[in-house]
Amino acid sequence: MVSSTKGKVCVTGASGFVASWLVKRLLESGYHVLGTVRDPGDRRKVAHLWKLPGANERLQLVRADLMEEGSFDDAVMACEGVFHTASPVLAKSDSNCKEATLGPAINGTLNVLRSCKKNPFLKRVILTSSSSAVRIRDETQHPQLSWDETIWSSVPLCEKLQLWYALAKIFAEKAALDFARENSIDLVSVLPSFVIGPSLSHELCTTASDILGLLQGDTDRFTLYGRMGYVHIDDVARSHILVYETPEAMGRYLCSSVVLDNTELVGLLAKQFPVFPIPRRLNNPYGKQSYQLNTSKLQGLGFKFKGLREMFDDCVESLKDQGHLLECPL
Repeated sequence: MVSSTKGKVCVTGASGFVASWLVKRLLESGYHVLGTVRDPGDRRKVAHLWKLPGANERLQLVRADLMEEGSFDDAVMACEGVFHTASPVLAKSDSNCKEATLGPAINGTLNVLRSCKKNPFLKRVILTSSSSAVRIRDETQHPQLSWDETIWSSVPLCEKLQLWYALAKIFAEKAALDFARENSIDLVSVLPSFVIGPSLSHELCTTASDILGLLQGDTDRFTLYGRMGYVHIDDVARSHILVYETPEAMGRYLCSSVVLDNTELVGLLAKQFPVFPIPRRLNNPYGKQSYQLNTSKLQGLGFKFKGLREMFDDCVESLKDQGHLLECPL
């Protein structure tokens, strides 16, 4: 049931995995949503958005490009809130990817915020960051293993491991927080862990592709993750709206339901989905890891997370429904 009509908000990169769910939840909450995409006329990319309840009445899609200065001016000026989710994603650990990843992430975020600065009626900006901006640390040098929002990932360690996506999230979030502070913009960042759940689009995002590979017996990509936090896509969307609507919300908010070693994860999934060739064990290239992600700040706002079983049940059903996954007995 749709709640009473609320204000108008902008969602950047609206066709993406997280952004699509955010648009869905915002529409359900009664907001008018102005989504930015690279090409509003590309039906293959945006068709799933127009199928959302309330889209015909309260969704508008406009063109904007992260790398074009001023590209977001018109979209931001029409809204009282901005959810900046758009970000380039490169999964390969390739040194040639460094500048291609960092530049668009940092400059794109600042481009959006420069547009926000021009809107005197803007209430708040919500930035989608990542737990990768917190969790990548040398545990032997950091005995505090319950990591919260006061902590940042180690830049030298990210450089050493060639984790350019993590570096991009670190630098983009820091640049955003600095810009917001210097320009009196009310900005709150949300840091989701590995996002699991049903996709609204039929196109596979990186995370869904990796889950699909794991269910089909491919261990290469998940081995590289080591110990990881996991969170339901719906929780990510709901947390964004919660911190937008809560006046006292400020700073950074980790968003993660559970943290598991990769061997713990595949052991649970092999029992949950015995018809798939899920490996019983994965190696951890980073050695022993013990950290936890402390989400008490978000939970202090009354937020409750969905469990691991629900997020993977929903993800698998989505992969089956969309024809990506065939359920074949072993």
